[in-house]
Amino acid sequence: MKHQQVLTTYIASFVSELVCSGVTDVVVSPGSRSTPIAMVLAEHPDLNVHIQVDERSAAFFALGVAKATKRPTVLLCTSGTAAANYFPAIVEANISRVPLVVLTADRPHELRDVGAPQTIDQIHLYGNHVKWFVEMSPPMDTPEMVRYSRVVCARAVSTAAKAPAGPVHLNFPLREPLIPILGDEGIFKQAEREERFVEVQQSTLALHENEYKAYADKVDRMSKGIIICGEINDDKFAQAVVLLAKKLQFPIIADPLSQLRSGSHSGDYIIDGYDAFLRNEDVRSELKPDIIIRFGSMPVSKFLSFFIKENHQATQIVVDGGGGWRDPSLFSTDMVYCQESIFCQELEKRVEQKRDSNYFQQWLHINKKTIETISVLNHQQSLSEAKLFYCLSELLPENATIFVGNSMPIRDLDSFFHFNQKNIRIMANRGANGIDGTISTALGAATTRQSFYLILGDLTFFHDLNGLVAAKLQEINITIILINNNGGGIFSFLPQSDHPKHFERLFGTPLDLDYRKAVEMYGGRFVSIESWEHFTKELIEDRNRSGLRVIQLVTKRDENVKEHRDLWNSVSREIQKMLVGDK
Repeated sequence: MKHQQVLTTYIASFVSELVCSGVTDVVVSPGSRSTPIAMVLAEHPDLNVHIQVDERSAAFFALGVAKATKRPTVLLCTSGTAAANYFPAIVEANISRVPLVVLTADRPHELRDVGAPQTIDQIHLYGNHVKWFVEMSPPMDTPEMVRYSRVVCARAVSTAAKAPAGPVHLNFPLREPLIPILGDEGIFKQAEREERFVEVQQSTLALHENEYKAYADKVDRMSKGIIICGEINDDKFAQAVVLLAKKLQFPIIADPLSQLRSGSHSGDYIIDGYDAFLRNEDVRSELKPDIIIRFGSMPVSKFLSFFIKENHQATQIVVDGGGGWRDPSLFSTDMVYCQESIFCQELEKRVEQKRDSNYFQQWLHINKKTIETISVLNHQQSLSEAKLFYCLSELLPENATIFVGNSMPIRDLDSFFHFNQKNIRIMANRGANGIDGTISTALGAATTRQSFYLILGDLTFFHDLNGLVAAKLQEINITIILINNNGGGIFSFLPQSDHPKHFERLFGTPLDLDYRKAVEMYGGRFVSIESWEHFTKELIEDRNRSGLRVIQLVTKRDENVKEHRDLWNSVSREIQKMLVGDK
């Protein structure tokens, strides 16, 4: 049989199994060596094929699609440094537990290490940052090799999806000619097992009934308990953890990525002002817990992390449905491998109903006083980064999605975005906490969701500026709120700012760029805000627009630092008065 027919049969079998395994989205970075895979992927009627020219942006775009859909997304590129450009997004996917199936085309074995162009060592290219690596067999169309192609495909998709989810890497050595034979209506018809070749059953981590009882007995013995929730993607979790908190009379310290800051669940147990009041040493001393139950990844707030470390004497139970080890403080007393919502449900059945707790009420009173103090932002007239996040829940529509950039935006969201029932979903790249690929990740996620907002700083915007081309080419609807303080705002809060001699050059890094023309180059609408009234008007009218829209808020770094510190000091003073009054 001719080489091209062999090539087509082998790859079509693989692609057919992708679809049977539940894959719907593929991101392709154009290139030569990957031609047969790209063409066969594009031929399948049940695949959404997204084209991204820049490999780094493509990988983050795929990451965004997978984060939003919670299903494995396929990523394809040619050989050489194209594959190396996928690396940052693969690292993020691995730490953030996002399922990706990475396909890299490669030179055949006889062209490796002999000076052939566009050839690098792609074997285990991503090291320990992928869950599984396979050097695929060169295409053959014997029944055994067709089965091999399909089985490896099924394993790759299931491995990527298996908790903890993450990326897998398949490397395809391909010989020329690279053009497959298309046009045959039966290209994806399988001679053996027309449906999925092998069904991979995924299991959910759970405990034995006796173990639930043991944890219920342990928790029942504690009166001063808190529940800390970091980033988590379990749709049943919010309702389950609120019911558990109600039964235990434990406050829920809710990181914004926990999806507990917004939704139809009760907010009576949600603590969302902790980043401000845990800066006060007396408050931390007053609120010392006997037990901490923690779900999800580590929280954004540095002061909440300090609080966890300070209370190393407390029983600290970490519940992880992915079976990882999320304990950088090294103070956990119990590492529980159980799906988070199941643990809450089973524990809630077994623990005793506690009466009103003075400790719980103390958390509520301090949180309420903090939010009241922060409400001074309502009267702020100048453009303010803190006020932006404080007003978001009021200004955004029901069921909106916010993707927030790292550095200051995610921290301001943590500090100033408070509980509401608009069902606003919060997303971010908090695995490696980098600023790279933020625009591309958000655009990937926006392909699957309506009312999508990306909020980021100017350096993060600049870092992935070429990612905007996806909005133009794929007609993606997204509103980007650009906080332009002309540099790295977060460094003004760090010790480096006390050394002004080299600060601006090394850390402030002002770029002095006008982004209007760049946005317009990608077919977007750009507006720079002049006042809060202007911002409110633009954000409301923006709901009726389509395509790429960028709303810029120009702020000043020094004023932003002062405003934040004044707010924190005000919170500390008010809480201090309350503590003295209570005594």
